[in-house]
Amino acid sequence: MSLKIIPSVGVARLGNSLGQFCLSPEEIGGLPFEADQCGNKLGTIINFKDESGQVRRQGQPFKIIQEDGTEITLGSSNVTSMEWTVHLANKKAAWYQYSELEGNLLYGEENSYAQRGVPFRNPDETTEETRQKLIVDPGPRTVSGTQQSIDFDQASVPADYPHYSFPNPDVKYGTSIKTLGTLKTDDQGRLIVLGGYGHAGGDQPLESYGGSDTWHDDISDGPVYCTITFNDGTPTETLKAWVIIGSPDFAPEIINISTLSDTMFDVGVRHFDLMPNMYQGTSYNDDYIVNYQRDILPIIQRIGGYQWVANVQSMMAFTSNIFDFSDPSAANQINRENYFSYFRAPNDKSIPQNDQQQGQLFKEDGANFFPMMPLNSGSNSVSNETIVKFLALDETQYFMLGQWAKGCFENNSDYTSLPIRAEDQASVGNCVGLPMCPGIEVTWSLQNREVYESPYIIFDQKGLGGYNSTGLTPSRDECEGGGCQPGDLTKRMACPWQADFFQCTIQPINFTNPDFNKDTKTVVQEIHTKESWADSNQEFEETVTLRSAPTKEPLPPTYYSYWWPPQSPWDVLTGENTLEGQLASHLPAGQQMNYARGINSFVQMVEHWSALAFIRNNNAGNIGFPYFTETERTNELFVYKEVGVGQISGNGDDDATTIPVFFIDDNIERVQQKNLRAKKLVSFLEERAFKKIKVVDAGLGLPKSGTRMRR
Repeated sequence: MSLKIIPSVGVARLGNSLGQFCLSPEEIGGLPFEADQCGNKLGTIINFKDESGQVRRQGQPFKIIQEDGTEITLGSSNVTSMEWTVHLANKKAAWYQYSELEGNLLYGEENSYAQRGVPFRNPDETTEETRQKLIVDPGPRTVSGTQQSIDFDQASVPADYPHYSFPNPDVKYGTSIKTLGTLKTDDQGRLIVLGGYGHAGGDQPLESYGGSDTWHDDISDGPVYCTITFNDGTPTETLKAWVIIGSPDFAPEIINISTLSDTMFDVGVRHFDLMPNMYQGTSYNDDYIVNYQRDILPIIQRIGGYQWVANVQSMMAFTSNIFDFSDPSAANQINRENYFSYFRAPNDKSIPQNDQQQGQLFKEDGANFFPMMPLNSGSNSVSNETIVKFLALDETQYFMLGQWAKGCFENNSDYTSLPIRAEDQASVGNCVGLPMCPGIEVTWSLQNREVYESPYIIFDQKGLGGYNSTGLTPSRDECEGGGCQPGDLTKRMACPWQADFFQCTIQPINFTNPDFNKDTKTVVQEIHTKESWADSNQEFEETVTLRSAPTKEPLPPTYYSYWWPPQSPWDVLTGENTLEGQLASHLPAGQQMNYARGINSFVQMVEHWSALAFIRNNNAGNIGFPYFTETERTNELFVYKEVGVGQISGNGDDDATTIPVFFIDDNIERVQQKNLRAKKLVSFLEERAFKKIKVVDAGLGLPKSGTRMRR
């Protein structure tokens, strides 16, 4: 009997609602599902937040299927028991500081962390033993039977796991990490993995967007095992999978152009012989026939979806059906090839040159020019080490689009499915695959074949002798080989996790100098003062030179680009359609606004990330005519004012024009008077163990984009 856990890599998501959760989507671009308290799936999600305005955790269900797709549960006649074990961990505090692409071994051993001199987080902890204590490691948890539940907290640490470690339970700033989540079983013994509550805290003031010393958060990942015992003589079998606990997906129906499933598929094709008719040895098959419906149309549709979360007008031209994309005829080939010519080729990582195609912004034709596709930041448009300025499709996506362009495709809706189960594609298909700087859920380590055992299957180090007897190691790099430990897939991400939502949004990118993203800018001002005394004929002159502190800023000229709008929206449509809703939001419906308006600092994002809206399709039942707007934004938390421009210019005439300003209302009494939900929101804020965050006196400096301007 051939059995498998699906999905092979599941994705759960953080939420701060204490009493409610939902279940992960079952298709790429799908909505989550409602669930009862045991995790039994009900219908499509109704609300993403609870009655106090807090985001519901998203649980990932795991189930067992046979080779023919038939599911096995505790209700199956030949099953005696199903025992699930999951080991979650967070290794961020014990890992290196985030440094864009430095450390990525796909660029060669000379790009390793050691060769590049990348420092550790919490560098004062210098021994393996003390650095191991920086890992949030509650150890494994096991559940079996139906309607069971157990937490990843200190109270339930297994007696046979002496290596557990939790951070300070009484942090000075933010919220301490007391659990990494929960395991549940439903009425049939399926597993549901729930992550943490979006907490982050530490004992020192915040000093960095990427990682501050003493700080932890409750992002995590780790292996999933299921041991099945049968009553018909079938041997007991233990299966394995992996789970990633990511940040909330605020626009779940909008799909990234390159998803994490695309990344895993690309690795499988080029390194694991997943599609031998497409790729063998070291090259693609130039005669391979792609399917328009399966391979090409999704790319085009995803490009169109970005308009609801970003202002990318030039990309919209590539979804406008100016010719029949599905027509394979030779007469249409000139149109397809012209379309394809606007897509930049992926850089060759084996060549240490910055002046490759991903450094090119415009396609030029004489005096004509147009931004190349996709119009997003590349995986390093920030630092000057291993520069990748603009996004390209991954290598397999690019190959398939090229096959379509030259006519090697069929337009057949009755196509052969890819050799990966749809459930395995769906879970990771709702995560960022490119760009990776670092990403949102995971980063560029998932592009490395060394982290996989086979396509879509994470290489688990436990199979090589394991870590239960030694505890987790803080500094080993799984990209060097040897398998992954709990916490390895998420350890390269920002700590606290909220940094990605605040600074990884837009990016001005230099497009003229392939060897520079940023340069050090100083401003020097000379103030000349001249004083004269007329009667005594005296004069005094003085020149004072003022020099600003150096800052790292994008080198002009720059182009305005986005990171990953489906995961971290920037430009969105307001969606309040009632009198009460518009009075609370202070905006009409249908106005394009900045998504994070009112959250004006990194500290506020750490504290109030759950106030952000979810972006939802209001016309989902009518395929082809989506209408995405904000929903469930916690308007009660914010104050709105129209500020006259004259208050800035000093010219009263300028007050005829006003600027909308949103900010958080810190008067709790005033907030709770707004409505019933506001009262529940205030009650939640008062009850949580949250301590006001301080930032180092020098401040955090400029965010990754090099600008603080938010519109």
